[in-house]
Amino acid sequence: MSRRVLHVDFNSFYASVACFLDPALRPHPVAVAGDPEARHGIILAKNELAKKFGVKTGEAIWQAKQKCPLLVTVKPDFASYQKFSALGREIYGEYSDRVEAFGLDENWIDVSGSTETLEDARRLAETIRFRIRDELGITVSIGVADNKVFAKLGSDIKKPDAVTLISPENYQKVVWPLPASDLLYVGRATQAKLLKYGVLTIGDLANTPVSFLKSQFGKCGVMLHAFANGLDAAPVLRSIDQPPVKSVGNGITTPRDLVNDEDVYLTICMLAESVSARLREQGMRAKTAHLSVRDTGLYSFIRQTKFDHPTNITSEISRACMQLFRENYNWQTPIRSLTVSTSDLVGEDNPEQLSLFDDQAPRRRAEAAEGAVDDIRRRFGYRAIGRALFLKDRAIGLMAPKDDHTIHPVGYLQNGTMDSVIGGSPQ
Repeated sequence: MSRRVLHVDFNSFYASVACFLDPALRPHPVAVAGDPEARHGIILAKNELAKKFGVKTGEAIWQAKQKCPLLVTVKPDFASYQKFSALGREIYGEYSDRVEAFGLDENWIDVSGSTETLEDARRLAETIRFRIRDELGITVSIGVADNKVFAKLGSDIKKPDAVTLISPENYQKVVWPLPASDLLYVGRATQAKLLKYGVLTIGDLANTPVSFLKSQFGKCGVMLHAFANGLDAAPVLRSIDQPPVKSVGNGITTPRDLVNDEDVYLTICMLAESVSARLREQGMRAKTAHLSVRDTGLYSFIRQTKFDHPTNITSEISRACMQLFRENYNWQTPIRSLTVSTSDLVGEDNPEQLSLFDDQAPRRRAEAAEGAVDDIRRRFGYRAIGRALFLKDRAIGLMAPKDDHTIHPVGYLQNGTMDSVIGGSPQ
């Protein structure tokens, strides 16, 4: 028997919450901005009225106001966003014990236990949509499908305040004409490569020989082929089922050989920024840093060091790994790949023995600043804000390792679906 999965997505979440909290804003085009007092502040979110004027997430306030002179900007209120997110999950929890968050404003819900058919699930989705609107004062779009990937896609198809059903009977008509980039886990780099091979739509991806996709993308190609054909067995996880993270890392083969300490430091900083962001997403700090190095002569080594204090701060991870590099490499051959990782993870609320002689205030300010950058990037992409250091070499500094190393649905690569589609078309 097929599953019934919903994906619930709050519409224009930040702006919707702002308009609910201040009803005087509702008749106006509204944008939530990082610094509304500064003309160079950035748009984090906008309501439907602002969208009609062409206001876009990620552009400067002054650019948005050129399009929409009457645009009202408000400061972000993350405490309220978290509150509304939790209230939404309370409603979802009345219908299923399997509610998996996908950021503050999105959740998957497995309603297989409370419905018998996808049509039943669609009716339940309508009930949830009405309840969110009536009880929380904001709207959601909901996708209904027999898997997480199509449910997520369904919530994106029709906005705002709508329910979209994607079934085994209609998915070729509804899903296949959409751009391949609309499919979950098709990032910018993958999209560019697919376009090079003439794969423009999800249907093109579904009908591309899986052997070719595997040769070009490895296991990821097999996975995307399955997703395009509606084959996704990943379960909707309860929070208690999600395994604890034991380590966090990112590695790359660099776009060019690294020939000096400056090149290496730039790359380490770029990787450390991704690692620290992942740690903060998990609410974790690390006690140990690891650096893996491989040069063009295929010589490689891995070294590790302990931090003085558990950390998720980019600069502290970068300095520790750069020190490991300087202590262990003598520049006989250029560097070809680097990996930065952390382990011995503890929760952010884990008690820590401090010294009377340590001033922790600068560390806490650095952590808060990086958290603010995380929030901006979650809304409109990695490249919307960055360190000036990265402009020294755009080929390296503007890479987005966190985006390019996406964590895929947990159950998929661990079940038999992968093996069943490698040999040919899915059945």
